[in-house]
Amino acid sequence: MYAIFENGGKQYKACVGDLVKVEKVKGNIGDTVEFPVLLTSDENGVSVGKEVESLKVKAEIVSSGKDKKIIVFKYKPKKNERKKQGHRQPYTEVKVTAIGDVAEGAKKTAAKKPAAKKTAKKTEEQPAVEDNKAE
Repeated sequence: MYAIFENGGKQYKACVGDLVKVEKVKGNIGDTVEFPVLLTSDENGVSVGKEVESLKVKAEIVSSGKDKKIIVFKYKPKKNERKKQGHRQPYTEVKVTAIGDVAEGAKKTAAKKPAAKKTAKKTEEQPAVEDNKAE
């Protein structure tokens, strides 16, 4: 079974036990984080949309750091404009521990409160007054 989950505007494919580098996540090493699932696939087939709305990918933070440096070079010809910058994208490496339901068997059904009935106040209808202007 694998799942495709979302983090930081990017989508990642993962199975249980995989190490995945995702966008920077707040938390310390050893903390558990959850990501929303977009798609799952198992022996029953592919599930998307409402079927996977309640599913989450649970992962444990293994490490965090910065990626390799990339060079950003901006150049405008004939203007003697050059700008060189470097950038290192921060990441968090997580180990996927479970793919499944949020509550996993211990679902709590929230009792829905009945909606407050709106009572329309009846107002006495006033007869329409027609303006008879002298023509």
